[in-house]
Amino acid sequence: MFTHIARRLLQAIPTLWVIATLTFLLLYWAPGGPFDTEKPVAPEVQEQIEAHYGLNLALHQQYFRFMGNLLKGDFGPSYKYAGWDVHEIIAQSFPVSLELGGLALLVALAIGIPIGIAAALRHNRPSESALMTFAMLGICLPSFVLGPILLLLFSAGLGWFNPLGWTYASDRVLPAITLGLFYAAYIARLSRSGMLDVMRHEYIRTARAKGLSENLVVWRHALRTALYPVVAYIGPAVAGLISGSFVVETIFFIPGLGRFFVNSAFNRDYTMVMGTVLFYAVLILLFNLLVDLIQMWMNPRTRND
Repeated sequence: MFTHIARRLLQAIPTLWVIATLTFLLLYWAPGGPFDTEKPVAPEVQEQIEAHYGLNLALHQQYFRFMGNLLKGDFGPSYKYAGWDVHEIIAQSFPVSLELGGLALLVALAIGIPIGIAAALRHNRPSESALMTFAMLGICLPSFVLGPILLLLFSAGLGWFNPLGWTYASDRVLPAITLGLFYAAYIARLSRSGMLDVMRHEYIRTARAKGLSENLVVWRHALRTALYPVVAYIGPAVAGLISGSFVVETIFFIPGLGRFFVNSAFNRDYTMVMGTVLFYAVLILLFNLLVDLIQMWMNPRTRND
């Protein structure tokens, strides 16, 4: 296990280097600059600003300066949020995105797993088609469509929830559903296929032959193995839930990291964009490693792979 962890951590180093390099080059080649404004600025003022942030240096000099700061864990100051360093903005806003992603994951699991298991146990029945059709609504309705619909129905129409903000516990409900329903559909499909596969195994027939009830066969013998594909999907799902909350945070005016990232991308805040991309890249690698460890715990045969 420790060898596997060490190997994955070593593999992460060149991956992060490639991501950092590509992000730097794409932002450098993008048209415009972080200090371009509609109002004309005196050339000497523009030169002073660019010199202060090192934007007047050659490409290779900016790159080595950027990589050197990264090795020290310094993303640099934000170009648009005066007086704030990038790591300070991330530290302040990421807990909000993490909470939203965690709640959305709970929604996805709470909806997807029961629907998938129930559909598998009703295989080739009309109820199976009805359950999977309901689950597929998450894919048919992307978050930028589902979010406004929920706001119109439950905020503007029924008045059950605040339309915007992140102050009260009830403010989490609509954003979590909006973000989690898409992943619930995939979890339902994985749960269904996993359960269908497990129920054909010899040890399930043996358990039934011993006279065990169907509920005991499902919950004690089949469920753990059936959820193995779901566990494998949780790593990318968690990364997607946390890093893919940009649209939801913008719709519901949630002060998370995703909203800062979107604003920084539009405003060409290079350091904020690069810092956010690398931060999310590290998170994705760590979540994938965590999922590998969970899979090894669930299936001891993989520990020596």
